Amino acid sequence: MSGEKKVLEVKNLTCGYRPSGLFRRGEYREVLHDVTFHVGCGEILGLVGESGTGKSTLAKAILGMLEPDRGEITHHTKRPQMVFQDPYSSLNPAYCVQWILEEPLRVRGKCPPAERKKRVEEMLQLVELPEECLVAKPSELSGGQRQRVSIAAALIQQPRFLIADEPVSALDVTIQAQILKLLKKLRRELDLSYLFISHDLNVVYQLCDRVLVMKEGRIVEQGSVEDIFAHPQADYTKQLLAAAE
Repeated sequence: MSGEKKVLEVKNLTCGYRPSGLFRRGEYREVLHDVTFHVGCGEILGLVGESGTGKSTLAKAILGMLEPDRGEITHHTKRPQMVFQDPYSSLNPAYCVQWILEEPLRVRGKCPPAERKKRVEEMLQLVELPEECLVAKPSELSGGQRQRVSIAAALIQQPRFLIADEPVSALDVTIQAQILKLLKKLRRELDLSYLFISHDLNVVYQLCDRVLVMKEGRIVEQGSVEDIFAHPQADYTKQLLAAAE
């Protein structure tokens, strides 16, 4: 492992939330406790655990939205982009897909209109959406189409690393399978790495190379998907697997 190329290293990360507002009354709440792991180049790393265990807090810390109290987060590529659970709330409902996909390139200010249009068309092909979707608003698309647009929006700035936070949990089983197939294809074609957050162990088994098991803000077990699913060591991991069955 020491010679493996990495897109992300997290060492002894501890962070949480302080009270907001003018007087900041109330107690600090520590959520993550001494978390250490890495994501290898081209790897899909799963992160599993119950709701409220700190998975989304970890994603916010990696994205720079939450300041660590202790520990280090080292990016070996530019910061990752995010694919959210609910694309309907993460996509601007007032605008069409063309505008949504072009907006990150407009904000960056270094991409002329013709180049933006070309990139958007390429993204649409990559996520396997028809051209007519460009003039549609999110409300006019199916759930699976919206998630494909969300993936395209994350990829438009050409990152090498994506964080996917429960990206298929709001979809039915057939559409889930299609989105998982797309994520695998994009990993292969674009040499992407993923941190894939999910509570669904069956989905993690289908998609991921390795898995982290988190409980109450701590990593209680990590290893290859095959080892974790066939030979779990932590009692909590055994409970999760038993519940999944």
